[in-house]
Amino acid sequence: MNFAFERFVARRYLTAKRKHAVISVITAISILGVAAGVMALIIALAITNGFRNTLERTLLGATAHAALLEKEPGIGFEQWPALARQLQSIPHVKSVSPVLYGQVLYSGPLQGQGGVLKGLAPASAAEWGEIAKYLREGSLQRLAEDTGYPGILLGSRLAGRSGMLLDSIVTVISPNGDLTPLGPRPSYHKFRVVGIFESGFYDLDNTWGFARLRDVQAVLGQPGAVNAIEMKVDPVALAPAVAAQAEQIGGNKVGGTHWQEQNKQILSALKMDRVVTVITISLIQLIAALNILISLIMMVMEKNRDIAVLVSMGARWDQIRRIFILQGLMIGAAGSVLGLVLGYGLSYLADHYRWITLDAEVYALSYVPFEPRPLDALWVSGGALLVSFLATLYPARQATKVLPAEALRYE
Repeated sequence: MNFAFERFVARRYLTAKRKHAVISVITAISILGVAAGVMALIIALAITNGFRNTLERTLLGATAHAALLEKEPGIGFEQWPALARQLQSIPHVKSVSPVLYGQVLYSGPLQGQGGVLKGLAPASAAEWGEIAKYLREGSLQRLAEDTGYPGILLGSRLAGRSGMLLDSIVTVISPNGDLTPLGPRPSYHKFRVVGIFESGFYDLDNTWGFARLRDVQAVLGQPGAVNAIEMKVDPVALAPAVAAQAEQIGGNKVGGTHWQEQNKQILSALKMDRVVTVITISLIQLIAALNILISLIMMVMEKNRDIAVLVSMGARWDQIRRIFILQGLMIGAAGSVLGLVLGYGLSYLADHYRWITLDAEVYALSYVPFEPRPLDALWVSGGALLVSFLATLYPARQATKVLPAEALRYE
């Protein structure tokens, strides 16, 4: 059934001039209310998705998907080459990288700043490849050049704050570098800046430096040692399972971890923010539903005579009910289309031109990313239509209670 009669009458009722202009005003407000709710929800979800996706891309590009770490700080993994080969045999593990990292002090021309120095083996092609994506100056090939000093890659904010430009010499100070009869003492090592990277993630750009594994081993006083074995996993969703399997292979002295566990707080906050956003902005849809309810009730009161005439001419009560239900759905559909156009349009412009800037030290990102998903349009517009439909049930039921004889008594 195509309900051609009901659709024709419903469309005429919505577009025809009325005796009471307030009904037209309320109908327009209802459409704008639905549009505002849909638009606000699309934009809010685009922001949530943008933050989550941007952080995930940055974290997955610059950090490991899964890793084996020492449970207690020591001299590093024993026989780590054999362990790395075992980890490589785990299904879905695409690459394995032994690494050594530790807290150091970077001393530059302007000021010193604490940070993390991470050493990668030359064979860790996947790890170096991810870092190469973010290089703003310099190149990875220069790490192997003989320039008198070992090469180092620095985050853009770390380099800027300490005044370390490309090709400048930076002093890396390890607090526990040399062991003496009186205890450990700081060791000083000079590096040449051969590259500056910018990932867009504040913590990485502000504190991290990368160098060859053997050079970092010399800085931290752990020749031949590594304190973590990192793995890239495909698909990334299997990282928790891979971490658990790697922990079984590694034994009791090591612990398995994955990127979701390491960033649990921020990911949980983004998930909760999404839920709160949907609940809060859905209240706008409820307000729009009340407007639809009021508009249709007033329309039923105004159309008593028309309803009586239609019934007298043979219209069934179920057709009368569908006329007013279709009116509410038309209002919801018009508002949904308008809201989707505005929501996706504003999200695209705001992301393309970076309308909203942020303090990177607080939010880890320098601007608000907007990434609306096509799938959101389906359930957001579907929810708006459902709310609009529910708002029509009572007015449609009231329309079937009109008594033709009473309505036409004085006509």
